[in-house]
Amino acid sequence: MTPLAPRISAAILVGGKSRRMGADKALLHVGGQPIIQRMAAAVRTVTTDLLLIGAGAERYAFVGGRAADDLIPRSGPLAGIYTALSMAHSPRCLVLACDMPFLNADLLRYMSERESDWDVLLPRLPDGHVEPLHAIYSRACIGPIETMLRQGRLCPLDLYPQVRTEYLEAAEIALSDPYYRSFVNLNTPADLAHAQEAATAPREWGLPARPRPSVTVVSETLWKKGVEECL
Repeated sequence: MTPLAPRISAAILVGGKSRRMGADKALLHVGGQPIIQRMAAAVRTVTTDLLLIGAGAERYAFVGGRAADDLIPRSGPLAGIYTALSMAHSPRCLVLACDMPFLNADLLRYMSERESDWDVLLPRLPDGHVEPLHAIYSRACIGPIETMLRQGRLCPLDLYPQVRTEYLEAAEIALSDPYYRSFVNLNTPADLAHAQEAATAPREWGLPARPRPSVTVVSETLWKKGVEECL
């Protein structure tokens, strides 16, 4: 008998060049474990279908899951989302960056159980910043993403006006993760040092102590840098 598809799949996007960090971020240690191993443990609280997507994904096989290169190489995180949706066993897929060491299992469960008529469930933090790589996408996004990739439009933020996007607002996030630790990501050695300290710090450590840029800045600057790192 063929096993039933999981309620949701999950994909961790790996394989970026990590120019600012100078090392493979997924394999850096926080709290005595590689970041990707910490992430996989949290993801497995909501799904058995874990994908590792990106160039050289087989390097991370020690965490389990299915490894695959991007179906459209050198096209940044948007191609990773596309590949994840194309390979997922479930109609919806949680897509995560590989440098988020403080995923919150309760928040992942809340997101995965969220019922509504949406194509993207997108977290929005108190400062208005949205997190495309801690979001859930449905297969309805495949067509619009294919078009964007053909046109060379690689910023995921350009997808959301084209599909039914529902925002997971900060107040909802705070019910599970009041300090937004889930959204701490690592881009530089200084970020890594903060995270290593935070792994043994009180749970109150989180994003409020480290302000994030507005969504406009994320769109024009951070995502440009992120895409460049993946090419």
